[in-house]
Amino acid sequence: MPVKALFAAPARLWEVYASALPQAFAEAGLDVDLSRDHAPDEVDYIIFAPRGPLSDFTPYRRARAVLGLWAGVEGIVGNPTLHLPLARMVDEGLTQGMVEYVTGHTLRHHLGMDAHIAGPRGIWQPVVPPLARDRPVTVLGLGALGGACARALAGLGFAVTGWSMTAKDIPGVTCLAGMEALAAALAGAQIVVLLVPLTAQTENLMDATRLALPARGAALINPGRGALIEDAALLAALDSGQIGHATLDVFRTEPLPPDHPFWAHPRITVTPHIAAETRPLSSARVIAANIARGEAGLPLLHLVDRTKGY
Repeated sequence: MPVKALFAAPARLWEVYASALPQAFAEAGLDVDLSRDHAPDEVDYIIFAPRGPLSDFTPYRRARAVLGLWAGVEGIVGNPTLHLPLARMVDEGLTQGMVEYVTGHTLRHHLGMDAHIAGPRGIWQPVVPPLARDRPVTVLGLGALGGACARALAGLGFAVTGWSMTAKDIPGVTCLAGMEALAAALAGAQIVVLLVPLTAQTENLMDATRLALPARGAALINPGRGALIEDAALLAALDSGQIGHATLDVFRTEPLPPDHPFWAHPRITVTPHIAAETRPLSSARVIAANIARGEAGLPLLHLVDRTKGY
């Protein structure tokens, strides 16, 4: 008898996952009946993404787990009807995309590329950047994405400090942990990358006090979550020169409204939430692996700790 999997994600995703998931199930030797229309009392696994058709999990009494397609879970983890195990997406394609975005924009700010690309023509300005080893970079968040980015930046020679809520050990990275160590992690950083999950503790993490801690003129790169930054405090820090530039990929409201001041600010680069997209083929294999584990009675991969929110 086939396993019944409900695809509970926005309709626009069905076209690609309707082929990617069956392919992954076949590769894993699974017999899975995938549909968007299974009756709740028939469903074994729910494949979920935010802003889809499902918000009330109460009828799904038979289901064994909710398997998320996104890395972030703040849109579901607090749902009072959800009592099933919840697994978030940790996918090598998503991770690689984030590493490429973060290293690209870190190198952009490190090398001062904007001055050469958009600066005045005909003016010879031989400003030589320091070597990467002399450029302090701080990565806030050392989970699957932040840890991969910290390792990549350290591999390029940057002096990387990583910070997380719980202790981590990454070769070549100075790792600090706990809210009491956050100020030390930010102090003197010339480039700051935000990759912490959004929780009650991390909302507005970068407020006026913490934006004052990096080196004057530091670059801020946020491909994590928009609400990690207090918007008004960031604008004030940019206007004062305390923050030299902010590259922002995520926002409190998306798409970013056309009249939002971030669009017009000369020291802000807006990218349209493209830092790390879930890749259907590789993420489908993660879903298949978790269903295989569930059917074998093994612990699911990437389970969310509800008490932590990630």
